[in-house]
Amino acid sequence: MLHRTTLPIPPHPDVVIESEQRVWDGRFPLDVVKFRHRRFDGVMSDTRTWELWRRGHAAALLPYDPVSDTVVLIEQFRFPALAAGVDPVLVELPAGLCEDNEDPADAIRREMQEEMGMNADRVERIGGYMLTAGGADEYCHLYVGRVTAPPADGEGIVGTWGEVSESEDIRVRVWSADEAIAAAFAGVFTNSITVIGLFWLASKRASLRLKWMTS
Repeated sequence: MLHRTTLPIPPHPDVVIESEQRVWDGRFPLDVVKFRHRRFDGVMSDTRTWELWRRGHAAALLPYDPVSDTVVLIEQFRFPALAAGVDPVLVELPAGLCEDNEDPADAIRREMQEEMGMNADRVERIGGYMLTAGGADEYCHLYVGRVTAPPADGEGIVGTWGEVSESEDIRVRVWSADEAIAAAFAGVFTNSITVIGLFWLASKRASLRLKWMTS
């Protein structure tokens, strides 16, 4: 179980927080915030009311094997995807929320172990991304990690993993980098952070592979 504390909204010279009310205090709290902000014309806005889903910082990692030129991705059922009317089994990167005061690079190493039973011997940061800027404060730190792709069957399937206490059911699959990148560009994957990671790999793959195979 994650140990997380909701951080206060940081002060900003162009934002006035008028009120905050917690309307749901479950695993992921929901706050209703009334605020004003400075408009592009320099005038303060009228009071706005926003529902803010407090998820906090997260981390994700693209596992890349430069020797076999493959990526190792996971698949799992996502109920919100079903509600959105898309295939609920998403192809994803290992990812998860950071615990209190946990470095995102440490968080993703923990998540890799839980979700796919793997480690990365080198980890490099790609960037940070807001996943649902219109409603949640979740900020995802994205990394690429050097791995050795595990043995897989004819369909690329390695096996299933997941945190038992969280009822996770995660399938691990090895993809050729060419196939995974092509699928991302073709719009096959609906998980945004997976697509961002593969787009990044498409542009950096040659130099990354050279660096990681010589050091």
